[in-house]
Order: sequence, then structure tokens, then C-alpha cells
Amino acid sequence: MVESHFLDERTARDIDGRVAKLLRDLDNPEPPLELELVRACLELDRAYYSPSDASVLEETVHRLKVAGKQVVRRPGLLLDVVREFNLRALWVPDRKRILLDSEVPKPKQRWNEAHEIGHSLIPWHGDMMHGDKERTLRFNCQVRLEAEANYAAGRLLFLRDAFQARLLDGSAAFTQIRALSKEFGNTMTSGLWRAVECFVIPAFGLVSQHPLSWNPELELVRYFLRSRSFQKRFPNVTASQAFSGLEGICRGRRGPIGEGEVLLSDANEEQHVFHVECFYNGHEALSFGVYQRARTVRVAVP
Repeated sequence: MVESHFLDERTARDIDGRVAKLLRDLDNPEPPLELELVRACLELDRAYYSPSDASVLEETVHRLKVAGKQVVRRPGLLLDVVREFNLRALWVPDRKRILLDSEVPKPKQRWNEAHEIGHSLIPWHGDMMHGDKERTLRFNCQVRLEAEANYAAGRLLFLRDAFQARLLDGSAAFTQIRALSKEFGNTMTSGLWRAVECFVIPAFGLVSQHPLSWNPELELVRYFLRSRSFQKRFPNVTASQAFSGLEGICRGRRGPIGEGEVLLSDANEEQHVFHVECFYNGHEALSFGVYQRARTVRVAVP
């Protein structure tokens, strides 16, 4: 399961400045952002590979290292890593080339490409991108690098504060998140992620199995998204706890499947009410919860 990971202010400001400069160079475009123009501006190349075919990978990789070894000495090593770690995209700095898994659905390829563009924008990533983060980097370093690339991708695809301004100017309901995600040319999952992160009040999101029909042998929650204030005020709430509240409000099987109030406990074990909406896209359930109020406890007077 993947959880929200916030950057320190200095790093976020640095990355955002680089994204802002890029967007200015593109004359501050309206959504949706054309990644072809971004690649042209940054002089990046894009190619596609298949996990079952090593030809593109072998042709591309020169100084890329895997587990400290030059891949050029054993071209098949990179394909082994792609298969073992189920890699969906790669950034090859010395060739300024982005490699995308051709078997990934087109809507998800857009995010993967933006993520690799994010790596290319951040100068301190150049010497660290070796194609196999699991073996060549410590886990905490891997998490930080991926979070930084994700932040850059989000700021780029959602045109920095443009998405947030449109979202907070409206009802901030899941229907609006869906509409804005489409307007910006991105998936509902990435739109949900950005929406949760931009809230000042506690908010959370879940990308999970269907709350009324889930397989205990599979991962219950793929993403658990939390705003900064949610992490601070509700640090003990787990993904499973948030997911368990969905069963009581969900009734449908596809599309909008439920809406209602869910109780969650804060750090002081006091309960609070969240308004939660849940949407099932046929593959995963996307849930969006926003803080409403503290739970009122009624005391019966004889």
C-alpha cells in the first residue's frame, strides 16, 4: 500500500520553482497540458518497451547501472529487473530518454511519463537514477526520490495551483474532482490524490477494492491519501479503519456507490464526523472524505 508522503517546504519550493519556469517557457498553457510540448521544451526523447521484449531496453541503456553493475555488460539484466520489480517506466539520464511500458493503459501512461519528467527536472536525481532503486538505494532514499518525482508530476499535470483554485472555488464534491480530472486530462486517481493534498482541513482518500465485494487474499487498499492536517490530527487512523467505515454507506455496484457520514477517532481518541463519497470505476473504489465536525454525544437526563 502507498501512503501520502509530504516533502519539506524547502524541497517543495525548489521543485515547484522548476515546474513554474517550465510552464512559463510553455507560455502558461491551459489544461490539458500537452506532454509532447514539455518533452520538446526539455529536449527529451520518449520510447516504449515491452516487459516481454528486451530490444528497446538494450538499444537505449548505456551507463545505466543495476545493483552496481553496468547494464551494457549484461543487457538482459535490466529486463530481469523490469520483470522482477514490475517497473512501468524508466528515466535514462545519459540519453535524456523516457521509457514507458507499452502494456500500461494509455491514461496511466500519462502519469508515468510525467513522473519520469519530474525526475529529469530535479538535478539531484540525475546521479541516483540507476534503474533499480530497490538494490542500489536505501529504502528511505527511494521513498524520498519517488515522492519528489510525484510532487513534480502533480504540479506539472495539474498546472500548479490551477486545479486547486478550481476545486476550492466549487463544492469540492467527488463529482467536481471527476470533472476537473477530465478537464486536466488526467485519471480520477491522480485527481483524487491532488484534491486530498490541497485541503487545509482534514481530508482523506482511498483507492481500494469494492467495499461490499472484496477479496481477503488481495490487497485491500492500494492508496491511502491524507492531507497534512489529517496526518497531524488523526495519526492513528489506519487504511483498514477508514475502509471499514465505507461498508455502512455503500449500496451500489458501479459508478457512485455510496455517500454518508463516517466516524474516525483523533489522537485523543475523540470521534469526529467525515462526509465520505465513494465511486467504483469497475476496477477500484475511489473514496473521498472531508472533515465535518466533532461528534456530539447526547446525554440522557432522567
